[in-house]
Amino acid sequence: IGEAFQLAGQRLGAPESMGISTLEPGQRPPTMPPGRQVSIRVKMLDDTQEVFAVSQRAPGKVLFDLVCAHLNLIEGDYFSLEFQDQHKMTVWLDLLKPILKQIRRPKNTILRFVVKFFPPDHTQLLEELTRYLFALQIKHDLACGDLTCNESSAALLVSHIVQSEIGDFEEVQCKQHLLNNKYIPEQDALMDKIIEYHQKHVGQTPAESDYQLLEIARRLEMYGVRLHPAKDREGTKLSLAVAHSGVLVFQGHTKINAFNWSKVRKLSFKRKRFLIKLRPDLNSNCQDTLEFMMGSRDCCKVFWKICVEYHAFFRLFEEPKPKPKPVLFTRGSSFRFSGRTQRQVIDYVKDSEFKKVPFERSPQHSESPSAGQVMVNGQKQSLSLGQSPDGRQPSPLTSPLLTDAGFVRTDDEDEVRRKRFPADKAYFIAKELLTTERTYLKDLEVITSFQKSVGKDEAMPDSLRNLIFANFEPVYKFHETFLKDVDQRLAQWEGRSNAHIKGDYQRVGDVMLKNIQGLKLLTAHLQKHSEALLELEQTCRSSRRLEGLCRDFELQKVCYLPLNIFFLRPLHRLMHYKQILERLCKHYPPTHDDFRDSRAFALTALADISEMVVQLHGTLIKMENFQKLLELKKDLTGVDNLAIPGREFIRLGCLSRLSGKGLQQRMFFLFNDVLMYTSRGMTASNQFKMHGQLPLYGMTIRESEDEWGVPHSFTLFGQRQSVVVAASSASEMEKWLEDIKMAIELADKCNDSSAEILSSSFTDSKSPEESSADQESEDDLSASRTSLERQTPHRGNTTVHVCWHRNSSVSMVDFSVALENQLSGNLLRKFKNSNGWQKLWVVFTNFSLFFYKTHQDEFPLASLPLLGYSITIPSESENIHKDYVFKLHFKSHVYYFRSESEYTFERWMEVIRSTTCSSSHIRSLSRKEPHVY
Repeated sequence: IGEAFQLAGQRLGAPESMGISTLEPGQRPPTMPPGRQVSIRVKMLDDTQEVFAVSQRAPGKVLFDLVCAHLNLIEGDYFSLEFQDQHKMTVWLDLLKPILKQIRRPKNTILRFVVKFFPPDHTQLLEELTRYLFALQIKHDLACGDLTCNESSAALLVSHIVQSEIGDFEEVQCKQHLLNNKYIPEQDALMDKIIEYHQKHVGQTPAESDYQLLEIARRLEMYGVRLHPAKDREGTKLSLAVAHSGVLVFQGHTKINAFNWSKVRKLSFKRKRFLIKLRPDLNSNCQDTLEFMMGSRDCCKVFWKICVEYHAFFRLFEEPKPKPKPVLFTRGSSFRFSGRTQRQVIDYVKDSEFKKVPFERSPQHSESPSAGQVMVNGQKQSLSLGQSPDGRQPSPLTSPLLTDAGFVRTDDEDEVRRKRFPADKAYFIAKELLTTERTYLKDLEVITSFQKSVGKDEAMPDSLRNLIFANFEPVYKFHETFLKDVDQRLAQWEGRSNAHIKGDYQRVGDVMLKNIQGLKLLTAHLQKHSEALLELEQTCRSSRRLEGLCRDFELQKVCYLPLNIFFLRPLHRLMHYKQILERLCKHYPPTHDDFRDSRAFALTALADISEMVVQLHGTLIKMENFQKLLELKKDLTGVDNLAIPGREFIRLGCLSRLSGKGLQQRMFFLFNDVLMYTSRGMTASNQFKMHGQLPLYGMTIRESEDEWGVPHSFTLFGQRQSVVVAASSASEMEKWLEDIKMAIELADKCNDSSAEILSSSFTDSKSPEESSADQESEDDLSASRTSLERQTPHRGNTTVHVCWHRNSSVSMVDFSVALENQLSGNLLRKFKNSNGWQKLWVVFTNFSLFFYKTHQDEFPLASLPLLGYSITIPSESENIHKDYVFKLHFKSHVYYFRSESEYTFERWMEVIRSTTCSSSHIRSLSRKEPHVY
């Protein structure tokens, strides 16, 4: 084992003396208390030993921080130091207590740096170094027999370890390496199977091998399990363990029971007895209190402490605060979890920018990424929608998983392209028509794909099937021809096609006029699209099977937006045509002698499309609101029917609610009849759970910053209760006040019947105060309302979740503007610290940039939600030195984008600003019409 660990250990690549701790960038390692120093030995996960000098009075955290600084480790909170105490029990080093009060004989004690907290999903580990250290822990657990599994899994795990350490398969080298290194107890018997698997990993980098190793290991029942011997009341030998989910019971290496944290009311110990008190369950015959006998009181206390720490790390948002010490008497243990919780670690790494020494691996076996693959932190991956290799989405705060490896165009190529293409602004307007038409046709294909995959199922009624097919198929076929016409005209304009044919092809107004006149004949079909959306929703309500089929389709990569948005695309496209023609007419003023014909075509086409927009405008406004209510319904739990007749969505976003516990982040939803407030719940899909609702009829507002001493705060006085809230900034407060006052005025003009309708739509009328009435003692491990639950792929990047992460808000007007201002085209992109420019096909819609390699790709490789981002022009100090470059930045996330012309640069700036700058409600009133559906 030693040779393998020593070889793998070379991959750490950390310098011998760091000097600066990366746990807090820019700060030095922890201050050492004065006094004589002692040397303490620490055995690392690669089996090397390091010596650290600490003061005799130093607490455990000083030593632990020195170890993390030595490793250049940011996510150190998953790890800890263990040692054998005077009773020969393996215990964790307490970070708050002095080291020498825990380790009596430091010269004779070796501490081990090991993984302490095993998360359920290794994609929550954001640093490659952290995943490497976890991989070393898996190797150790396999070698010593702690991680048991079947022969096939064991051979597959070892094959990934071998690939990581020696690279691609060579039979002689592989056999010799396996003979020299023992990874599992029964390795000789599995030699052939290990070799068979190793041959399949050709081209796999060490980082990817670590990833695959963790992906397999996390699914094993004994992953991260540390058994603590115990007996039940009948004297049966068992073992207890603790995991991210709760307390586990094993018989041998088989899990026979599990007590989830949500079911556990209290954990305690009395001498040798370890007690688990469960929450009452009327549907179960299980006793309320379970009792286990352990070897000694010390064994009980050690296990209890581990449970306390696991619960706090995985379930709480913040490190629990210490309680004041009693003056005279003490009761129970004062032990508490010390350190950041997993939530704090994830937020800290995402929101910070570290100047750390790169994690380098030696030996390194890598090759250029193949088509559809890019290098991400040293890992070769196929990308989809900003996902990690196992398909899970990151937080909306993270950058898209695309790097500047590959697809890089040189400046010489760029200059050739600039000289070949026409410089006339009309050309770039026409090109915008082409690029956005390509995206539009792809969006129509989503509906036709939905029809093919779901329409064949018997759950879809014939009436709905025919309604969708009969009204989308003609529109799709029409735009196929339209796209070909525009593509041919641009090819002639650029001299790429039919260059020998004489004629004036440097215009596009005539092409638009011909096709828009054809589009007018399809007005009846366009009007039916809203009917299709309504009938689809009504049918899904009565058919769970169809609802499930729609949900499954929405999870497919091609459906990169909520499915019902695609039903509105034809109506939005009319707005795009109108905008393009307006720009074209503005480019051709009456005095423009050379382009009188072009202006005449464009003006006629503009008149026709404007007539269609006016005719369908009411339907569009109505259906945008309905679509948004359906979308929000998926993000909310605790509301029976959000889309009740007459309800209009106005704004959603984060506000902090002031209560006896202080300021608590809440997600607020403002409609024309009610203001709802929620918190992110504990459901598998991370929905937002309803906390309360304030009917708008009779509501008053008072700005209360001076009253409560909280910046940007105001009080909402409802008929039944009042709520004090605080916005994240003065601008956010202004938006909320403006929209709430507008909504109150509208509600007061009506009557209070809407409040009665509303109250019947809630499934949970329990107030937040009632739900949090039970207060537990310090030893209790209650089901915290701030629990961390893993996000499922399809809910991680919705607008609601992005607003939650970025503490921002958006209005219905913002949604409409973002959909109407869609833009597509090629851009060059560069990261903050990279040199090359990467060519990408980029689509802007629904507050996000979606990235593709080319416009022919079926689905996006990654996405970047723009809420909270700022768009500016790079300064001189940023040394970009290129034309037509704009910069997107949010906290430490910075991206540069380079467009091909002044026109496209201005258009990208314009549409992105429409997302990053909120619209006024004045426009909302001008474009809204009363409606009932």
